[in-house]
Amino acid sequence: MEFKKVTAALLSAAVLLGLAGCGAPKEQNQELATVQQETQKQEPEVRGVTAYVGTSIFEDSLDPIKGGMSHGFPFINNALLRVNPDSKYVGDLATDWAVSEDARTYTYTLRQDVKFSDGSDFTAEDVVFTYEQVMENPANNENVDLSRLESVTAKDDYTVEFQLKEPYSPFLDTTAQLQIVPSDSYDSGKFDTMPIGTGAWKMVQYDHNQQMILAANENCYYGVPKLPQVTLVYMDADAAFAAAKSGQLDVVMVGTSYADEQIPGMTLIPFETMDVRQISLTVQPKHTVTTEDGKQITVGSDVTSDPAVREALSIGIDRQKIIDNAFNGIGRPAVNFTDNLVWASTEEYPDGQVDKAKELLENAGWVDTDNDGIREKGDIRCSYEVYSAGGDQDRYQLASALAENAKELGIEIIVKSASWDEVTSLEYSAGVVWGWGQYSPTVLRSLFSEKLFMKGMFDNVVGYANAEVEAQIDKALAASSQEEATEAWKQVQKLADADYPYLYLVNIEHCYFVNDNLDMSPETQVPHPHGHGTPVICNMNDWNWK
Repeated sequence: MEFKKVTAALLSAAVLLGLAGCGAPKEQNQELATVQQETQKQEPEVRGVTAYVGTSIFEDSLDPIKGGMSHGFPFINNALLRVNPDSKYVGDLATDWAVSEDARTYTYTLRQDVKFSDGSDFTAEDVVFTYEQVMENPANNENVDLSRLESVTAKDDYTVEFQLKEPYSPFLDTTAQLQIVPSDSYDSGKFDTMPIGTGAWKMVQYDHNQQMILAANENCYYGVPKLPQVTLVYMDADAAFAAAKSGQLDVVMVGTSYADEQIPGMTLIPFETMDVRQISLTVQPKHTVTTEDGKQITVGSDVTSDPAVREALSIGIDRQKIIDNAFNGIGRPAVNFTDNLVWASTEEYPDGQVDKAKELLENAGWVDTDNDGIREKGDIRCSYEVYSAGGDQDRYQLASALAENAKELGIEIIVKSASWDEVTSLEYSAGVVWGWGQYSPTVLRSLFSEKLFMKGMFDNVVGYANAEVEAQIDKALAASSQEEATEAWKQVQKLADADYPYLYLVNIEHCYFVNDNLDMSPETQVPHPHGHGTPVICNMNDWNWK
């Protein structure tokens, strides 16, 4: 069969699938199934893949200048650096880079064999253009912070020099986040949905809240993808699962609640992540704070402000049991932020120390005076509200499993569900099930810096303050080498984790049902950052039919 005919059939199938996800008539679903049955018969080298990887990829602009795809899984555009399967930075559009002794000048040597998908050459001019556009329009990009960048200069066609206002070691992370656009053909409106890049894929068709149809980029410098086409569909999660069961999807993202389900011809694969679920344990006593704009906000908790309660929870709960009950056993117990990054803390401690946890509580004056199973200290009940936000069933189940486990310690966890707007109004006085996970260590500043308390929407919601930790954060940011910065970031975690301001529970695994005939090359998958769904496309250029 000719390639053009197969492609046309695939396009028809993808369009119909988008309609099926939006409540298409029965006859259209039948037509979709017929078309897919025909395309399934085609030779592997000309078959495309249809995948559901969540809907977040449809929610924001794909334009890198507006923050599109800045979390470590480029597929249309590339950055200067990328993350490899070992979670280390390697060259992408850059072959080499150097940092000056004063840590203010970063020089990148660029590849000379790269073309954009429109056939134009990639040069230093495109890098300068991209960075200057973000510098000039910072409000359009919340994901890439260039506030410390003073200038970017093309020294020649394949050398770029960045001059910083002050030393800032995470700038290396920034150059792995900001993907490059072509200076000659950049279009702010068009690139929201139809960006032009150097990556393995190019957008063929974008139907809002329906589908993205991607074709292999024959100009890709690191090799043309093995598949000719991938279609990413927009569907409700339950509808996507049903579509997979009827043979209409080759890949479908699912929550852990689906782990016991079976789909003929598909296998559930959990992928490694740096995506951690933790609960904030506010460290300040309950009091009222007047904000800069005159609002009065209740801050703190008279329960978790007691270090004994925070430590007892951290060492006394059984994380594996919680994971078994909440996530069907999928995920790895976590006692720190993450352990699969070069800057991450690898210090651990055993949990399930019930007797020691009870002793800590009793020595701190928390006793069950009325024999109802929950401890009290004077007239304060050892009870803490924990919120699951955004209708996330997995987070709610995790909090509920924790609540059941904490009863053995005599601690009451009251689990509630609320919108994100409600949560942000309560985050300084109650616990929240948070999801964190990124390649840049600046997340540690967000979690622990006293300077950020009540300054950002999700920053340091526990009200943590530690002068030694703050000094190590400053040291890490101003470090003149990545080695020095890494050591300082490890010290930040060692010092802060000793105060137990967050109750780390699980390093989750992102789950997908995958067609048994599809090889997703797990050896080239990078550990997924926070955000179940889209990260699985990080190595889509390696996907192939077996």
